[in-house]
Amino acid sequence: QRPPPEKTLQSLARKWMAMLFLGTCLLYCARMTAPVCAVSMAATFHWSKIDSGLVLGGFFWGYCFTQILGGHVSDKVGGERVLITSAASWALITAGTPLLAHLGSHTLALMTLARILMGLLQGVFFPSLASLCSQRVVEAERGFLMSTMHSGTHLGTLLAGGMGSMMLDRYGWESMFYCTGFLAGLWAVTVWYYLSRGKSAFFFMLIILNTFMTALPLSISDLKSHLQASLSLKRWLYLFKKPPVWAMVLTHMCACSTSYTLLSWLPTYFKESFPHATPWVYNVVPWLTAIPSALGGGFVSDFLITKGKRKRAVVPKVGAMGLSSMFILPLSGAVHFTSAVVFLSAAVGLTTFTGGGVSVNVQDLTPSCAGALYGFMNMMGALMAGLVLVSFSGYIIEVTLSWATVFSLITLINITGLGIFLIFGDAQRVDLQENCTIIVV
Repeated sequence: QRPPPEKTLQSLARKWMAMLFLGTCLLYCARMTAPVCAVSMAATFHWSKIDSGLVLGGFFWGYCFTQILGGHVSDKVGGERVLITSAASWALITAGTPLLAHLGSHTLALMTLARILMGLLQGVFFPSLASLCSQRVVEAERGFLMSTMHSGTHLGTLLAGGMGSMMLDRYGWESMFYCTGFLAGLWAVTVWYYLSRGKSAFFFMLIILNTFMTALPLSISDLKSHLQASLSLKRWLYLFKKPPVWAMVLTHMCACSTSYTLLSWLPTYFKESFPHATPWVYNVVPWLTAIPSALGGGFVSDFLITKGKRKRAVVPKVGAMGLSSMFILPLSGAVHFTSAVVFLSAAVGLTTFTGGGVSVNVQDLTPSCAGALYGFMNMMGALMAGLVLVSFSGYIIEVTLSWATVFSLITLINITGLGIFLIFGDAQRVDLQENCTIIVV
């Protein structure tokens, strides 16, 4: 059987890239429904800050448990079918959340359960994406590709904030869940129907992505050799003896804690601190800086890699963690609304600048098992964010009646992550072992 023409491959590759970008956008739209609607839901169901923190943090309790599994499966058999199935599932949960909330008197428990299930199903997405990227994209293009995919998350946050601000006032918080769930379900059905029909859909997708992004041929023997690489306990122990690996994991945990806490609590912070402010301003403006910042970070990373400066390609992006702290710390004191929007816009922009930094670093350090290791990193980040910061932040705010402690804690974690990476981080490959079969692309 003749291979498809080159133009057809490139056309299909563009469709896959566009659909994956849209998928990350809708993923974050669904994830942000609860934070955007948190104030309205708390008023409806008479939740305290501790209750709101429990619901918002519930997502990360589920999110951490499927990271390694999703990445490991993607490393072995590919993640396209898993992505479609999970997307359809969390779309259904999103659309059904208002029904669960009004189902009985145990609203808090049901909402927490819904968020846990949402986290479980969304947890496979980024490890699968990291695995695909490490297998089929050359090093000099990974930074921009991953930053492009991550920019979809920022667009999703932006759309959730803008759309949520309008729908909350006009149609109630329930409409946000219905609309987002419908769009995500439509995306899953579209991808399944048009792009992944046939028994060899995953293998064909790898071919077209490889052709479009790297222009390198992909043989079946190479694919089988790569899929046979196992992530055994011995290999885990071998990898975690390397300081750059655990430095990367700890840095990722710190970065996740910052970004997840800002995502979860910023709408509530602005609503309570500036009750007369226009909602769409603080739900949209900070995230307008995220997309160009993420793309810029990817461009800088790829440019430095092409110049042979591998570690320097990651350091500027991780270093932005320290700069973002300079804009977060002033929020611990009294600020005007305009200043708060400017500070948080700068902090969010610098935070997203680091978005592809560690995700690219894991592909540099361990390309043979990038999906599983990235899943482990995301699991640890979700545990720290959900357990320590997102949930615990609600308790801190409830007890102290102040946001100062939360912003100070974020600043401390940011600086800690930056220091760890600058001392121990690296970008040289460490997964090369004797008798280890891998592919170098």
